[in-house]
Amino acid sequence: MRHRMDRKRFSRTTSHRRAMFRNMAAALFQHGAIRTTEPKAKRLRRFVEKVITLAKKDSLHARRMVIAELNDRELFDNDGEMENKTLVQTIFDDIAPRYAERSGGYTRIIKLAERRLGDAGRQVILQLVEEDAAGGASSTGSSRRKARAAKLYAAAAAVAPVA
Repeated sequence: MRHRMDRKRFSRTTSHRRAMFRNMAAALFQHGAIRTTEPKAKRLRRFVEKVITLAKKDSLHARRMVIAELNDRELFDNDGEMENKTLVQTIFDDIAPRYAERSGGYTRIIKLAERRLGDAGRQVILQLVEEDAAGGASSTGSSRRKARAAKLYAAAAAVAPVA
């Protein structure tokens, strides 16, 4: 029985599952959005939001806790060249200050219509929420619902499918 068990195991050992979420979180922080299955995205969202909330404190202790959670690593661009920042530096310098005034909800899950080939797994895009300067309805006078739908479609089109 599954009494009081709140986490999915994804048919992996604990070490494999932790490594998977560390790698997925690193890809999310580096690229801003990743394409994955729905259950993994829902579980990864909890992991990522805790890391961002911890990084907002910007103390030595918070930095060490994020390093312990993510295993700090060098970042590489699409050409294979090493970037000048590590993963933890990117989180503390770029990502955490972006959400300084926000008390949660740093990620968004966008469900995709197509399913994964092979096992027909439900695909989603997990992305970091971008702060809008306008903050409300778009300047064209359309409704907030249409503006939000247009933004979601644009975000889904921007993420290339993983081969």
